[in-house]
This record gives sequence, C-alpha cells and structure tokens, in this order.
Amino acid sequence: MALDGVVISGIISELKHKLVGGRIYKIYQPEIDEINLVVKNKVDDENITSRLVLSADATLPLMYLNDRNKENPAVAPNFCMLLRKHIGNGRIIDIKQPEFERIAEFTIEHLDEMGDLCTKKLVIEIMGKHSNIIFVDSDNVIIDSIKHISHQISSVREVLPGRCYEYPPAKDKKNPMTISEEEFVTEVLAKPIELSKAIYTSLTGISPVIANEICYRAGLDGNVSTDALTASDKGHLLDSFKELVDTIQGEKYISCIAYNGYEPKEFSCIKLTSYGEFVDNDNIPAADVKGLKAYDSISMLIAEYYSGKSVITRIKQKSTDLRKIVANAIERTSKKYDLQIKQLKDTEKRDKYKVYGELINTYGYNLSDGASVLKCINYYDGNEIEIPLDKDFSPIENSKRYFAKYNKLKRTYEALSVLSVESKEELDYLLSVQNSLEYANSENDLAQIKSELIESGYIKGRIQNKKGSKNVKSKPLHYISSDGYHMYVGKNNFQNEELTFDFANGSDLWFHAKQMPGSHVIVKTNGEDLLPDRTYEEAARLAAYYSTGRTGSKVDVDYTAKKNLKKPPKAKPGYVIYHTNYSMTIEPDIHGIKEEK
Repeated sequence: MALDGVVISGIISELKHKLVGGRIYKIYQPEIDEINLVVKNKVDDENITSRLVLSADATLPLMYLNDRNKENPAVAPNFCMLLRKHIGNGRIIDIKQPEFERIAEFTIEHLDEMGDLCTKKLVIEIMGKHSNIIFVDSDNVIIDSIKHISHQISSVREVLPGRCYEYPPAKDKKNPMTISEEEFVTEVLAKPIELSKAIYTSLTGISPVIANEICYRAGLDGNVSTDALTASDKGHLLDSFKELVDTIQGEKYISCIAYNGYEPKEFSCIKLTSYGEFVDNDNIPAADVKGLKAYDSISMLIAEYYSGKSVITRIKQKSTDLRKIVANAIERTSKKYDLQIKQLKDTEKRDKYKVYGELINTYGYNLSDGASVLKCINYYDGNEIEIPLDKDFSPIENSKRYFAKYNKLKRTYEALSVLSVESKEELDYLLSVQNSLEYANSENDLAQIKSELIESGYIKGRIQNKKGSKNVKSKPLHYISSDGYHMYVGKNNFQNEELTFDFANGSDLWFHAKQMPGSHVIVKTNGEDLLPDRTYEEAARLAAYYSTGRTGSKVDVDYTAKKNLKKPPKAKPGYVIYHTNYSMTIEPDIHGIKEEK
C-alpha cells in the first residue's frame, strides 16, 4: 500500500521530534527522484545525526529516516546543487502536514547571500505517479522541483520554476481532523455506495485500509451499503471515527505491520485490529493467520516492510519459471492419468467377453446359421443370458472374437494397472514440488527445488547441489513445541528425505498429511517413548498446514516412528512407505507454535 495521510502524520510526528531544530549537514541526490538530507540535532540532551530519505519515485514514493548510505553520483544533479546552495547548513524550524494530505512541508531557516535570515520550504508530495519534491521560497513561488510538470503533462496544475505553488486539488474531500459529526453523517454516510468506499472517497488522507479498520472497530462490514445502516450503526461508526481522530491528534501512534503468514500485507501507525493481535516480534506467524508486529519507530517499520515485500516479490519473480514448468508438468500428467483411469474402467468388461466365449463354445453347437443371438444359462450364476452374435460369422468364429477382445482388454488392464500407479505417483510428486514452491522464501530454497527438478528430469541441466550439499544453505523450518520438543519441517522433497532418513533417529516421530502432498515433520523425542499429547497435536498441525490440505477446516494426519518408514527402490525424493501408523484429524492452524529463526 502507499503511504496514506495517517502514516504521513505518524512520520511527521517522529520527524518533528528528531529533526526540528537541527541543521542540515549534507544533501545528496543518489537517485534521479530521491533526496537525502543528513541532519545533526540535539535531542533529549544527546547529539544525533539522522538521514532523511525523500523519494518521489512514481512506483514507490517514500519519506522516512534511514541509516543506510547509498552510493552517490560523482557529479551532483542540478536540483541537489540548488538545495546545497540555498539550504545547506540551514535549520529545520517546522514540519507540517497541510489538510491531512499526503504532503509534508519542511520549513527551513537559512542565511541568504547577503547574510540576512530567510525561510524557504521543501515540500514532498507522496501521491503515486504524481509524487514530487518541490522547493519553494517565502513568497510561495516555486524555485525548482525534482520533476517539472508543464500544462502539456497536466492540465490541472503546473509545477515549474517561477509558478506560484498550489496544493494538489482535494477533489471535494473533507479534512478528517476538522470535519464535524453532522458533516460526517450527512455527507460521508449519505453516499449510496459501499461503506468503506464512502469513507475513503470523502476524506483526505484516508486509505481503504484505514476505512476498513474504522468499519471493523464499529462492528460493521465495510462492503455493506450505506443505505443499509441503522441509526445505531451510524452511532457506532461515528464513535470509531472519533477514536481514530483522537489517536492522531494526541499522537498516540502504534506503528505495526500486519502479517498474513510470512508475508507483510499492510502497515500503519495505528493498531490494525482487523488483522488480529500483536505477536512475539521474533515469532512472526508462518501460517495463513493474521498477526501484528509492533515497532518503536515508523521509519524502522517502513524500511523493514518494503525490504520484506521486496524479498517476497523477488522470490516470486525468480520462481516464475519453476512454477510454470511444474504447472505444465502437472497439467500434462493429470490429463494422462485421467485418460488411463478412463481406459482402465473400460477394461472392467473383459471378464464378460471371456464368459461369452466360453458359453458359445458350450452351447453354440445347436445354433442355426445366421443366428444373431444366443440364449442360454450362464453356469457361473445360473441366470439366463443373451449373447449378441455377428450373423456373418460361425459360432466358433464369434467365440474367437470374444476371446480376442478379452485378451486385448486383459493386456490393457495389466499395462494400465502399472502405468496408472506410476502416473499417480508422478502427479503426487509434482504436486508436492508445487507445494514446496509455496513455502520457498529464499533463493537457496529455489536452488534446491531446481536441483530436485533437474534430478527428476523435468529440467535439463547439471546437478550441482544435490540434497542440500555445501553450496546450498537452505534449511528446514524449526519449531519448538509448547512442551519444549524440537520439531522440524522439510520445505522441499530433498529436505524431507534428509530429515527422515539422515537426521531423524529410529525412535523419533514422523508426521505427514494423509494421502496428500505435504512436508515431512520430524519430532525429536530424545529417546522418550511417550510425549505429551500437546506435542503430538502441534506436530500434526504443522504437517496439516504444510500440505495441500491447509485450506480445509480439518486434515487427517498419519504419524509413526521413523524406524517404521522405508523408501522403495528408485522412488522419487521424499517418497516413503509405511504399514504401522496412528492417525488424527486436526486443524491446519499453526498459530501460537514457536518458530526458531
């Protein structure tokens, strides 16, 4: 999500504390649309140096404090040189957010060429592709901007040197910090559209995330129409909105990232209660459950959020080819398996043809020439039967034709009985690889899966890192049960096999979702014969979640001692057989199970 007005207000609150009163020590322009200001200040009797990042990137505009240095060009761009000339060594005296818009205004005091004290403004507009950084003098005239916007680009507003600076048009939106209760009810809730949409299209700085949060706190569905609201609903909604306004005006910010499993979904500087409660910061839930991670600094949050999103995006991009290869193989194998099952079903009538041939040989001696049917008693069940005949052939020839059909279907049945099993095993294997790709969260994970596909013949190439050898550092997931037992989850078939046959001892427990692709889960028993019930349940929950059945409400899980497992000769990685096991039905929810990083 982009930075909305709520997040901007939280950032400005942090910047005011750390930057106001400080002097601009250095100015850099590491990117064509990004400015970095190094500010020295005394905060709480401590001298600090802060690096303020202002980015007007069209795809990812940002404003936050960051300690990381970027490589700068050998020759500073003109806009950077202009800022150095005017506000180098200037003092930041104020930072504000006009009309709760996605805008931050930095008022900077400096000495001009004559030695006189004067002020200028550095304005950043964080508005997606329309984002800009604009330098304005004390008369509100634009000195320059990092992006020049002429009337040919925008007929609404020009941003050029010498033009008077104007805020972007508000599109008839109200300031949520100043709107009255009556206006909220009569204007916002009067729009005949979905409730959340009515809120974020009527108020500046309010994003769909915040609009849905307001609805959630009021106990309402954001997708319901405003026409369906009762007087009580409107009262609850107004209370929820006022609570948000009080939080912002009182600067009672709670910076947090909302997670859905490993992936960060949203962030804000207010508690996103619709995403659940706060979790241990070192134990972000690795499941499709919602959880919040708190941060002391909104800048730290922004840096981690976009870093996390960048990693996930990069992994998804890098795994695209692998996903396509696996998906195509699954489609091809699935069609082949379905055809084999259909053909196998057609062979079920083979025994009928054998009986027809035998009965014709037994009773066909009294048939007249040109007979088209033989009526006789089936001595296998004692019932009368009618056998169709080809009148152009003799009884003996009809008998031979039925025996020929029987033998053909018998051969087909014997071949398909083997081939269909092989196709089913191949399909299950490919589904397990596809399942592994869902949990790959590093390049090493992808490298290991690629090696597996090369070994299995789905990708041409040379295997360099078989079964997690030295060059591949991908490791299984590691959890600790509530009773203190170590539990390990394979993220791919190489890891599954290594966990089960190399890592686990004979007395360790093995868990796996019943009759479906999924991860092997190993519980280290430390030689104990019986573990607490809670550990069995938590291990089963892991096996259920890390399987293709994780979207269901319940999953059957098999478990047994590792010594009961065997791998058939020439079987694919991760494939095992067992004949002694227990089973349980469990929810595929691992929320609350501690993960070791």
